Amino acid sequence: MPTEASLWEALGRVTDPEYALSIVDLGLVYDVRVADGAVRVTVTFTSIGCPAMDMILEDAGAAIRAVPGVRDVRLEVVWTPPWTRDRVSARGRRVLAMYGVAN
Repeated sequence: MPTEASLWEALGRVTDPEYALSIVDLGLVYDVRVADGAVRVTVTFTSIGCPAMDMILEDAGAAIRAVPGVRDVRLEVVWTPPWTRDRVSARGRRVLAMYGVAN
């Protein structure tokens, strides 16, 4: 059976196409739940108009489905609470600084 840790690890390999940074490090993943192989992931984006939204959701779904024991995946996009830069990990801040993005 998949564990929350294995699912977080899989999501940690999904990168934002604009930066070489995972959606976990960007703080886009709010919650991961698993019960009997059914996975629910709550995510957000930096803005409602994020041009990479569909690609990121597709990649996240594929990463989760690749975890042994996953039988169902539901990705839920939420806007509350809104994403803020405070959600970015320390590693994420270092990577963004390399791109010249203020942190």
